[in-house]
Amino acid sequence: MAYRKLGRTNKHRRSMLATLTKQVIMNERIMTTDTRAKEVRKSVEKMITLGKRGDLVSRRNALAFLHNDTECVKKIFDDLAKRYESRDGGYTRILKVDERRGDGSLMSIIELVK
Repeated sequence: MAYRKLGRTNKHRRSMLATLTKQVIMNERIMTTDTRAKEVRKSVEKMITLGKRGDLVSRRNALAFLHNDTECVKKIFDDLAKRYESRDGGYTRILKVDERRGDGSLMSIIELVK
């Protein structure tokens, strides 16, 4: 699987993606850079798919990826899985926003589709 390195080491990148994934799931909308939004979309979609599967192995995999955040996993398996049970993917939307003022990087809003 190809992925973006995002200028970080492997541990830092995985931790950052897990944190961004938790923020998207709990807040249902965050603003971040465009490349981070494209990367975090993959993990958010995977977590919701695990929630739709609903078995114990899926719950443990989600807990392992999200650093044992039980509140976030509970929201995935109880709320989001029911919301998207009739949908076959495409749970997130990326909206392009303006450039960041300091360094000019493209900013995007990633949100869960209603």
